[in-house]
Amino acid sequence: MSNIPACPQCTLENTYPDGDNYVCADCGFEWPIAASAEEDDGGDVVKDANGNVLTDGDSVVLIKDLKVKGSSTVLKMGTKVKSIRLVGGDHGVDCKTDSGNFLLKAEFLKKV
Repeated sequence: MSNIPACPQCTLENTYPDGDNYVCADCGFEWPIAASAEEDDGGDVVKDANGNVLTDGDSVVLIKDLKVKGSSTVLKMGTKVKSIRLVGGDHGVDCKTDSGNFLLKAEFLKKV
């Protein structure tokens, strides 16, 4: 088993070191080796679609329309969500909108 991390963008494990960076052979994404080592020590870090670190209480904006499972509700792109809360698990952001409370993935959010 290799100690090279999976790609943070596409989450595939086809990555390799190249100089000071890791490179994903599938999507071409590059990220610094030093930053990966810091993240491993720091625990779970939740980042938005642009790579900005999210913290409790931040305001975010949806970057695409999201259909809500089991409902006809659609969360529209550009919807601003205030005072998010970070939680563990696959959907790392708990938030409250006019349509209700939702758990969202950080990859569909942009920090404001």
